[in-house]
Amino acid sequence: MSVKHPIIAITGSSGAGTTTVKKAFEDLFRRGKYKAIVVEGDSFHRYDRQAMKTAVAVAEKEGKDLSHFGPDANILDKLEDLFNQYSETGTGQIRKYLHSEEEGEPYNQQPGTFTPWEDIPSGKDLLFYEGLHGGVVTSEVNTAQWVDLLVGVVPSVNLEWIQKISRDVEERGYSPEAVTQTILRRMPDYVQYITPQFTHSHINFQRVPLVDTSNPFIAREIPTADESLVVIRFNKYRDQDFAYLLTMIHDSFMSRPNTLVVPGGKMGFAMEIIFKPIIEEMMEKRRQALGL
Repeated sequence: MSVKHPIIAITGSSGAGTTTVKKAFEDLFRRGKYKAIVVEGDSFHRYDRQAMKTAVAVAEKEGKDLSHFGPDANILDKLEDLFNQYSETGTGQIRKYLHSEEEGEPYNQQPGTFTPWEDIPSGKDLLFYEGLHGGVVTSEVNTAQWVDLLVGVVPSVNLEWIQKISRDVEERGYSPEAVTQTILRRMPDYVQYITPQFTHSHINFQRVPLVDTSNPFIAREIPTADESLVVIRFNKYRDQDFAYLLTMIHDSFMSRPNTLVVPGGKMGFAMEIIFKPIIEEMMEKRRQALGL
C-alpha cells in the first residue's frame, strides 16, 4: 500500500459486472479531476486468443483444466511486480488486450492480440485496475497486499452465469453451449483463485436477483436492477456513517453491523456516496505526502 502512489482494484470474475463498477469510478475520477492510469486484467493473460485456444486443447488432451481464472493462463508475477513498482515509485509497464476489431484498428492489429509493453505516463494520481486478479493471493504471488482500496464485485453465482452467457453470446458471437462449456472448465480455478479474493477485499458489492434464476443456462433475460438487491459488505472501511447512508439511500437497510442492503437501481448512487469521501481522503493524503 502507498500514500504517494495509491492503487484501487476492482476484482471479480468474467460476467460479474466489474465493467459497470469501473464506469462508476471513472465518473468519480472525472468529477474529482483525478488522473488515473487504467489497467485491464486481460492485459496480463499469458496467451493471445489463438494461442489460448491451442493451450486449452493441449491441456484437455492431458486431462487438465486451463482457464483465465487460474495462474497458468496468466502472468500474475508481472501483475504483482506492476503493483509493487507503482506503489513505490509511481512507474511500471502496461499493455492492452484488444478484444475487438474496433479496439485493434488504432494499433493496426488483429483482435485477440496484445499491444507492446509501454511505460506508464508520468503525472498520474493513482492506478486503477479492473479484472480477475486484483486481490489474488497464492503461494507465489500476493497482489492484495499492494492495493489501497480493493473492491469485490460478486453477484450470486446463477446471476453471474446469466450475465456471462448473455454477454458472450450477444457481444462476442459465442454459442450458449460454448459459453456453458467454458463455465464448467473454469469452475476449479473459480473456486481456488477467484472466490478467496473476496475475503481480502475491503468492500464487496453482491447483486442478488429477486426473480427466478434457478436455471441460468436457459435464461434469456438478465434480471434488471429493479429486480435486484445489492448487498454491500464493509471490511476495511467499516467506520462508515451508516445513519447517513440509510438516510440518503431510500429503502436501504442494515442486515448486519457491517452490511448495507440497497435496491439494485441505487447501486451507482451508493457507490458514489461511499467511494467519494474515501477517494478524496486518499488524494488529500497523497498531496500532503508529496508536499503539493
